[in-house]
Amino acid sequence: MAGAPNRYRPLVSAVPRVVLSAPSSGHGKTAISVGLLAALTARGMRTVGFKAGPDYVDAAYLGLAAGPRGRNLDPRLVGTERVGPLFTHGAAGADIAVIEGTMGLYDGLAGRTDAESTAQIAGLLKAPVVLVVDVAAMGQSIAALVHGFRAYDETIRLGGVILNRIDSDRHEHVLREALDDIGVPVLGALRRRVLSGLGANGAPLPSRHEGVGPVAQGGLDATRATRRLGEVISRTVDLERLVAIARSAPELAVDRWSPEAADAGGDTRHERPPLIAVAGGPRLTFGYIETAELLRGAGADVIVFDPVRDAHLPAGAGGVVLGGGMPEAYAEELSANEPLRAAVATFARAGGPIIAEGTGLVWLCQAFAGRPMCGVLDAKAGIGELIVLGYRRATSVTSSVLLPAGTTVVGHKLHRTVVAPRSGPHPAWSWPGGRPEGFVHRGVHASYLALHWAGSPGIAARFVAAAAASAASAASAATVPASRPVS
Repeated sequence: MAGAPNRYRPLVSAVPRVVLSAPSSGHGKTAISVGLLAALTARGMRTVGFKAGPDYVDAAYLGLAAGPRGRNLDPRLVGTERVGPLFTHGAAGADIAVIEGTMGLYDGLAGRTDAESTAQIAGLLKAPVVLVVDVAAMGQSIAALVHGFRAYDETIRLGGVILNRIDSDRHEHVLREALDDIGVPVLGALRRRVLSGLGANGAPLPSRHEGVGPVAQGGLDATRATRRLGEVISRTVDLERLVAIARSAPELAVDRWSPEAADAGGDTRHERPPLIAVAGGPRLTFGYIETAELLRGAGADVIVFDPVRDAHLPAGAGGVVLGGGMPEAYAEELSANEPLRAAVATFARAGGPIIAEGTGLVWLCQAFAGRPMCGVLDAKAGIGELIVLGYRRATSVTSSVLLPAGTTVVGHKLHRTVVAPRSGPHPAWSWPGGRPEGFVHRGVHASYLALHWAGSPGIAARFVAAAAASAASAASAATVPASRPVS
């Protein structure tokens, strides 16, 4: 459905913007992107951060540094034609937008070609690129590397380079001289241990065994790390020159995405707007921000609830959304919240509509690693040996509150937990080369597959309609007088 027609409000965007990329993963672009946003925000600029690809974790840190929620730009999930409109929508009112790339500049998100890459996103946004390069084991060859990235695609404008992990003054002089010879400016230079010395375990951001730890788990440590990164970038990067490069981006003549006009049909007029409870934690929800925007655009009121700390679902909730960004490490804490587990089970038994992705699927199972969960689904979860990661072009097997049967979408999976059985009597998805997966049960749609709703018009209106019907049914049941005994 990523290519389905959509309706937008025309807008020409002149928001200054820059893409931070690298030759490959591991060069430090996440830490530098977060630090750049924090540094510019501290100078009084209205900033906004975007992450190329489906990564919830990096997007959350970008949002922590900028203030407004970080957003994702993923042509694989939403369709190439929506990247510009979604950017224009998310960047409205900002003084500068920083887009953090994924993997290497020309690496495709699906891992096959350079299509759907950071370079493609930079081209769609007409944004200059700043290349972050780990130069710890590099000298004069930096010139050949950077020249190759600049020459590979002449439509990409390379605005400059930020050098990471420089060893000494002499090392920095050699690198700057080499890049000066090819006419590429150095916008910043960070010494070898500057970033690694900021946090515990040699990592500038709170870490876990799979990489950067989620903001939701980092708490105060995540906030402090973001502030420290901003202070480092303020000292080591020429912010005025970088802002000038961002301001040199030309006007972007695209239609602005609108959540009110993005659905593919459905009546958004309801006698009483249904209340949708969206799972989240302090300062963020566990999913893409456009989900809540689309729900409001389809006529619902949206409230965030914390599945770890809240003892009850929000009063009057007619639907529940558990996005795919909930950290898997929350599973034990979810089990410990017995009152909310009971409330969710009662809501599901009454036919209340629930969409659960990722860890939300685990929460709805009978148990996780022997610990009780909500008991909504006839399945148990545990920790697997491998991380499952990648995109899936999936077809809905069973009609549900999410989509009609036979609908094809593109989603993303990232999980280490496993659920047995893999699917119920009414599976959620099928895709080539894999067995059916997920569960459709009463009003519940649960699976590991996470969708970006902006790429699947119609989900929001369909779910809001189900929530409105559920709320009306609950209200009607509450007003039915108790029957009198027959005399």
